[in-house]
Amino acid sequence: MEIVEWVRDHPVAALVITCEVAFWVFLAAAVVARYVLRRRRLSTVLLLCEPLIEVVLLVATVTDLLRGAEATWTHGLAALYLGFTVAFGRYTVHKVDGWVAWRLFDGPRPPRVPSGGRAKVVHEWKLWLRVLLAWAVAVAVLGVLLLIADDPAQRQVLLGWAGRATLVMGIWFLAGPVWQVFADSAGEDDAPDTDDAPETPADHPTSHPAHPTP
Repeated sequence: MEIVEWVRDHPVAALVITCEVAFWVFLAAAVVARYVLRRRRLSTVLLLCEPLIEVVLLVATVTDLLRGAEATWTHGLAALYLGFTVAFGRYTVHKVDGWVAWRLFDGPRPPRVPSGGRAKVVHEWKLWLRVLLAWAVAVAVLGVLLLIADDPAQRQVLLGWAGRATLVMGIWFLAGPVWQVFADSAGEDDAPDTDDAPETPADHPTSHPAHPTP
């Protein structure tokens, strides 16, 4: 009964959880259809259902406020979830698909995450660009909700979630690409300099001809 009451009190939050569960259910079903049942078309159809989950959540969140519901933390959570799924949903699908194909069905090994160097820097920048996209989508959804909410207190709640999203984006920026750029530069500075290596006699051959052996 407590769960039922919680769902009644927080319908948007319950819908966020339902959408997350549905995302993984559809993904698992698509993997089974592709690799076990060998039905690639069915697998594609199941994957195409993933974006519909985001549409359902967006419509439900906006409709909830239009009906006069109070803007709470659940609406902010829904906005951030929408941003994350738009930016990382397809990325996650490809990661899971590649891992399953490699581990269970003798597929090619997925590319490994670079451990360092320029490739690692590029990887971190690409990830952060996805975070930037997630932030942009979340802030856009929050902007729509702000237009609907009339009460200043409710707007303050939504603005607080925009601030959280911005904070996450900034921390990721510093801990991801910026940190990796400095780490990569430090690694290059610490690399041994061949110009400072000790010289050997072979590096400076004598200008005098060697004495012939008797």
